Order: sequence, then structure tokens, then C-alpha cells
Amino acid sequence: MLVGKKITILLFINCLIGLISSAQVNDTLKERKNQLTLDTAKPAPKLIEAYSPRKAIIRSAILPGWGQIYNKKYWKLPLVYGALGTTTYLFFRNLKQYKEAKEAYILATDNNPNNDEQIQQPYYTVKDQPERIRTFRNQVRQNVDYSVLFFIIFWGLNVADAAVDAHLKTFDVSDDLSLRIKPGFSPLARTSGISLVLAIGK
Repeated sequence: MLVGKKITILLFINCLIGLISSAQVNDTLKERKNQLTLDTAKPAPKLIEAYSPRKAIIRSAILPGWGQIYNKKYWKLPLVYGALGTTTYLFFRNLKQYKEAKEAYILATDNNPNNDEQIQQPYYTVKDQPERIRTFRNQVRQNVDYSVLFFIIFWGLNVADAAVDAHLKTFDVSDDLSLRIKPGFSPLARTSGISLVLAIGK
């Protein structure tokens, strides 16, 4: 009778252990399933397309705005063409005024009254004061030079902007920032010391 009770107790303990083991296995499987669900629910990390600053520079140097298109910064195109278009317009306008003022000054100082009729307005009204025409001609000539200078500057800024954008396209802006202390050696000063290293990203 005592042996039967012992067998019954052992069977009960075995069943209990089996149930507990089964419950633990089920819990582990559920946890793994939940983890897999969470992992698949997370969006896949976006692959950053590699942008070549060299390509951006060459394209912007050949055609203004091409580097911005390469970097997919389309909103900058109106700024690029607005700046270059304005300086181009001012160049041709000042060049036209310079040619007119130059011709008017030549006609006003040739000592031939018969040619005065060829002087265009507004220079005709001041044909007796050729120095005023000459002063205006020189000012307009200076404006032609300035418009060329600003055109070159804006073209250069367009190239620089494309290069900087291409460099910053692959810049890591993740939250994985860590600061650690690291022993270091300075070859310049030939001394050892401790340095603080800020690790950004991987």
C-alpha cells in the first residue's frame, strides 16, 4: 500500500513537472513569436544613396542647377536661375547703355554740328555737356564689370552649394552618440595622454 502511494506521488510530481515544462516552452515560443512580430513590424532601415561630391561639382560647373538636380534639391533651382538670370539681364542692359553713351559721347565731341541729330535721347538734351555723357558712360561701364563679377560669384556659389549638399547627404544623423575616454599619443607633441572620443553612429 505504501509503495502504491509512493508511485502515485511520483506520477503526480512527474505530471506536474511536465506541465510546468510545457508551460515554460509555450511561454518561450510566445516570446519569440512576439519578438519576430515586433522585428517585422519595424520599418526596414532606409539605405542612403551614395552621392559623389565630385559629380555634383562637375555637373554644376557645366550647367548651373544640374548639381542641385543630382542632389534632389529641386527647390534651389529658382534661386540659382534667379540669381544668374538677374545678373545676365543687368549685364546686357548695362552693355546696351554703355554702347549708346559711348556713341553719344563720340558724336558730341566730334566738333561737327551736323552729326548732333544722330545723338539719341536722353543724351541729346545734354549734348552741349559731353562731360556728363562721359561720366555716365564710365559708370555704366563699371556696372557691366560688376554684373560679370556677380555672375561668376553666383555660378561659383552654385557649384559650392552642390558640393556641400552631396557631402552632407550621407552624414549620419542617428541617435547613436557615445562619449568615451581613450588613452592617446600625440605624435606632434610626443606625449601620451587621455582623449575624449565622440563616436557618431556606427
